[in-house]
Amino acid sequence: MNYSDTQEQQILRETVRDFALQEIAPHSLHWDEEQIFPLETMKKLGELGMLGVLVDSDHGGAGFGYPEYAIVIEEIARVDGSIALSVAAHNSLCTGHIYTMGSPEQKKKYVPKLASGEHLGAWALTEPGSGSDAAGLHTQAVRRNEGWVLNGAKNFCTHASYADVYVIMAITDQQNGTHGISAFIVEKGTPGLIPGKKENKLGCRSSDTASLTLEDLFVSQENLLGSEGEGFVESLKVLDGGRISIASMAVGIAQGALDCSLRYAQEREQFDRPIARFQGVQWKLADMATRLEAARLLTYNAARLKEERGSCPKESSMAKLYASETAVWASEQAIQIHGGYGYIKDYPPEKYWRDSKLCTIGEGTSEIQRLVIARELLG
Repeated sequence: MNYSDTQEQQILRETVRDFALQEIAPHSLHWDEEQIFPLETMKKLGELGMLGVLVDSDHGGAGFGYPEYAIVIEEIARVDGSIALSVAAHNSLCTGHIYTMGSPEQKKKYVPKLASGEHLGAWALTEPGSGSDAAGLHTQAVRRNEGWVLNGAKNFCTHASYADVYVIMAITDQQNGTHGISAFIVEKGTPGLIPGKKENKLGCRSSDTASLTLEDLFVSQENLLGSEGEGFVESLKVLDGGRISIASMAVGIAQGALDCSLRYAQEREQFDRPIARFQGVQWKLADMATRLEAARLLTYNAARLKEERGSCPKESSMAKLYASETAVWASEQAIQIHGGYGYIKDYPPEKYWRDSKLCTIGEGTSEIQRLVIARELLG
């Protein structure tokens, strides 16, 4: 197995890295402090092809695979976890669900504008009463007039305040359990689609997260996404790839934490020498680099298998579990290396830590990842 970048991948990595340093880094702290969602920056990412990474050229995408997708998310997260989260949610969840499960007509109508960044996507599964128990949702879809009427509430929905296209899960057959949940494509401005409270989050504060209320929301039959009753099962396949994106985000955050720690340790002097010359600091840096490399290898292995097999639940869960917990740990080490400066917002470690924590929660908590891994091991 060779995880070295190809020449094309190296060019991609450098392109995304340069964009992140020039277009994101100078504004990151301000966006975070003021909770500003940088819509124009997202559109620029769309122009670069970064909002349709996995979409083929026939549908307006960049036509890359999962290894390249991991590179994109990692390099953005290395600078700002919030923007990486938004790019991941747009690519993996909304666009990914329509692109992989949609009819030819649905893909032709929605995917090109999502891939170009002209439209922004949102994906609504989680509800106030159903988080890890994702199948325990209460939103109902009832047949009416050659379509469906949706009523319910969603929360923790990325881009709920700004999206042009939403994928929403709802119960269509109460008696059929996980095979009674369907997915629907809903467009911005549809009567009854009501974006709600914007969440005031610990981290990833410049990525929009808000609730949704659905009040007698009519969706035509042609906007049923995938097979009726199989929306939840199909969403699990979508999450398989989504977990690779969160693992990549975690790797990027951990790399950013190591980057700033290396710089600081060589610049900061105590007792008449740089703190990088103290063994205690050196060991922290060595451990950070080692765990980061292990997380990266798990993540790129999952990306490779996803590209080859189409499904790799065990490996994607392993990657997300280990990479996310490594990102939190590495960010804490960065704070410790920076000492008092690591605890204030003028220095990067505290933001890396706040952003990293979401990686252990979003798209399946660490506890859920362990359940998935154990289930795969036990057959």
